[in-house]
Amino acid sequence: MNSSTLPFDVDELIPQPITLPFYHTPRESAFASMSDTTLSVVAPVIAYWVYAMFFHMLDIYDLIPSARIHTPEEITSRNRATRTQVTLFVLLQQAIQMAVAAVWMSFEKPEQYPSHAEAMRSIAPTVARAVLLLLGETRGLDVLKRHGPQLVEFVYWWAIPGAQLLFGMLVMDTWQYFVHRGMHVNKFLYRHIHSVHHRLYVPYAYGALYNHPLEAFFLDSLGGAMSQMAAGMNIRMAAFFFTVSTMKTVDDHCGYRLPLDPFQLFFANSADYHDIHHQHAGIKYNFSQPFFIHWDDILGTRMRRDQFKAGTKKIPEKEL
Repeated sequence: MNSSTLPFDVDELIPQPITLPFYHTPRESAFASMSDTTLSVVAPVIAYWVYAMFFHMLDIYDLIPSARIHTPEEITSRNRATRTQVTLFVLLQQAIQMAVAAVWMSFEKPEQYPSHAEAMRSIAPTVARAVLLLLGETRGLDVLKRHGPQLVEFVYWWAIPGAQLLFGMLVMDTWQYFVHRGMHVNKFLYRHIHSVHHRLYVPYAYGALYNHPLEAFFLDSLGGAMSQMAAGMNIRMAAFFFTVSTMKTVDDHCGYRLPLDPFQLFFANSADYHDIHHQHAGIKYNFSQPFFIHWDDILGTRMRRDQFKAGTKKIPEKEL
């Protein structure tokens, strides 16, 4: 957009001085002990085991029995994979995940640190035009005069990164819904690949990534890479996104209904939601993961807990 057509100097919209939000550091690497590329590779794996061990402690000491979705006995009696098998498969998947991430991130340029003032100057005309369009010229000019620098700063540090993360979540959800559902509909793919994950009729936290190696690559690693690329995330944002996505997947398999759990509080796609999918009566429903449930709603594959208990939904014959 041509800033010369604006009825004021665009430099008036640039905050002085430039302040950094709490999440940003101007250092070459976020942590002195490792590069941002290494961080993006190892952070999701560390987060997986730390978060999973929290739920494992709840399990072995039975600290919140009232919050369990299943009894401890069901883990042993119903699951068709031992904890040792699960651990080995998860470690294999994470080795694949780290190898793919290392190759993928090697093509990414290191975090660039441009003049934030110049970067804000490039978006300021767009911000100004949006304000004038929404509020009208008189009211818009008044708002820009009073709060223009704060608006530009907010868009630069919060609105744009927030939109990138949300878009990345939507891309990942779309990829995983259709790949996941396809592995159920196609009998060959289910029998030889996805059935590995469904050996856990009673999910638990560190079994979240208990998958066939091919599923590990196509569903998770490739899906994550596509989400980052589509959303235009830089390395640090990708490290954050991959870590949160991993923790959300662990939470979805934790086996607990926890009303104060942030993931379960803010997302309908919760441990209870995904648990239904692991049961025989719900195996053709609740394909959505890891964040939202809109594809299940849109395509009629959502099953609520009350429907599951009442048996009011039937699997279409063509999908049996």
